Parts: sequence; C-alpha cells; structure tokens
Amino acid sequence: MPKAAVYNSEGKKIEDIELSLDVFGLKKNDELLHQAYVAIQSNQRQAIAHTKDRGERSGSGKKPWKQKGTGNARVGSVRTPVWRGGGVVFGPTKDRNFKKDINKKMMRKAILLALSAKAKSEDIKILDKIEISEKKTKEFANIIENLKIKGNSIIGFSEKEKDFKLYSRNLKKVNNIFTSNLNVFDIMNHKNLILSRESIKYLEEKYSKVKS
Repeated sequence: MPKAAVYNSEGKKIEDIELSLDVFGLKKNDELLHQAYVAIQSNQRQAIAHTKDRGERSGSGKKPWKQKGTGNARVGSVRTPVWRGGGVVFGPTKDRNFKKDINKKMMRKAILLALSAKAKSEDIKILDKIEISEKKTKEFANIIENLKIKGNSIIGFSEKEKDFKLYSRNLKKVNNIFTSNLNVFDIMNHKNLILSRESIKYLEEKYSKVKS
C-alpha cells in the first residue's frame, strides 16, 4: 500500500497514512497519460490567427482588363493572391478545429495515473486540515512556507473547504482548484499537489471502484 506523510499547518509531520492502491498505486502508463494531457490541452486551444482568403478581401470582382490584347498578364480579379492586398492562400483561419476526443473511462484512468505518479515521487503534500483563523492570504502563505516545498504547486479544496479557497489565489507559484475538478493537465503542470485529508477521502471514495 502506498503511504504519505500528513502535516499540520506548522509544517510538522503528524503521521503516515496509507493511500488507496486503486487511486494512488497504479503502474505507469505514459502513453495514456500523454494522450489525456494532449486532449485537454487541445480542447482548451482557441483558433485566434485568421487570414482572409480572396472571398473575404474587399475589392471589385470585375476583371481588371480584358484577357487578350493588352500585353499584360491575364488576371481575373484584384483580389487574386498574386497581387498585393489580395487574399491569402493556405493561411491560418479561425475555423480550425483542434478538438480531440477521449472517452470518460480513459480520462478517469489518466487522472489516477497522474495521482499515482505524484504519490510515487512524493510530490503530494497532505495537510491534516485546511483551516486558517485570520482568513488572510498571508496566513495561507505561511502554511505553504512551512511545508518547505520547491517549485509551483496546486491546492485542491474540498466542498467543505471552499471558504478558504479565496485566500490562496494570490500566492506566488500557487494555483488552486476544487478537488472535484482535478484533471490530468493541472496535476502534471504543477510540481506539487497539496491536499487535505478531506480531499484524499473524497478522491478515494470517487475513484476507488475504477479498476486499474
């Protein structure tokens, strides 16, 4: 059974707890983890760059001069891509679709793989409980500092801890998310994952029935 240390708000280790093997003890599957990560990243991507083709350019559709007899090269429109100010051929458009499909079963499995990877590398920090008395960002910053972690972090808040989420949003190198919304992209984009006992309990109850 995988184990993890539990810390109090002062950064002192209280005890070691056993984590669910079905949630935090899966074997590596980098291919599925990568597939889920790329799918989420692609689905968040927006097509911003857009070039106008000849149909979107302004200008007359009339032939500039007759086909023969002028000595000039033949041309059908001032909007031709060959001319300056004309349309663009094969340029990026806002109609591009970057969406990638991945079924729910695979995505759930990928989340478990990401959680298992964090547990194996000991990058999950478990707090006995997320609670601050003065309800100030500075107090939350002290908790993070007491944990003595390096690199960026993401904190998962359970439904019972939602009132404290507000006080962690301005911390440097720290992002927050509801534990129920944890996903592969956010887990893998942060070095450390900070959870409370309550969040660990939630994850184990939610995913323990998912077969590895």
